Amino acid sequence: QVQLVESGGGLVQAGGSLRLSCVASGTIFSINVMGWYRQAPGKQRELVGLITTAGTTNYANSVKGRFTISRDNAKNTVYLQMNSLKPEDTAVYYCNVDLVGGRAHSRHDYWGQGTQVTVSS
Repeated sequence: QVQLVESGGGLVQAGGSLRLSCVASGTIFSINVMGWYRQAPGKQRELVGLITTAGTTNYANSVKGRFTISRDNAKNTVYLQMNSLKPEDTAVYYCNVDLVGGRAHSRHDYWGQGTQVTVSS
């Protein structure tokens, strides 16, 4: 009923940039907070950044000044622009969307399938 499809991951050199996209599709009544998380091998999943309906953003200290989260409500899409990438940014990145949708129009968190970001030195 609701699906999040991510794209934009890949292999880049340190100092490079990537732009991740996550599109929510299906029956969606409203979208609340949207965010990006990442999980490196052997590490806990951590919040990278989030954005509210009003456009307020929060970022992990490790990515402040380098990553920018944005959203396009008309396209049900959240983006993560990643600049000045470092090897320690290597992880699987997941989008998360808090929304009301599905056949019952119920509120749930939905997760993307994850996209691999690898930064080489």
